[in-house]
Amino acid sequence: MDLSRDPDFFAVLTGSHRRRLGAALVPEGADAVWLYEQAPFVVLAHDGGADPRFVYANRAAQACFGYGRDELVGLPSRLSADQRQRAERQRLLDAVVRDGFTRGYRGLRIAKGGRRFWIEQAVVWQLDRDGVSVGQAATFSAWRDA
Repeated sequence: MDLSRDPDFFAVLTGSHRRRLGAALVPEGADAVWLYEQAPFVVLAHDGGADPRFVYANRAAQACFGYGRDELVGLPSRLSADQRQRAERQRLLDAVVRDGFTRGYRGLRIAKGGRRFWIEQAVVWQLDRDGVSVGQAATFSAWRDA
């Protein structure tokens, strides 16, 4: 299912962000198309499975990670982290489950071609639909090569 421009998934992303962090994810008047196509920041989301898979990656995320949408969506999200960093990443995800969100996260990630880069000042939050957890999302606008 393509969630790229889906208004219901946009409502889950933005509503969960507002409830968890008390702030808007997108500027007033922005919609699902804007977030996917034009947002100047990365937004990724994965499902709530035992080995979570990406279900959403806006164009900024695709450019950052070097994957097309069809390659990134469905990819186990653990593969976006350097293998040596996966335990740290799991601690982060567990903390988000416990606390609902985290701010200021910094972590080493891997792009499609093997390029390693640091994400800076990331926000990660728990996604919910009608009070039921459906995964997690992350946003960041700063990254640099490792």
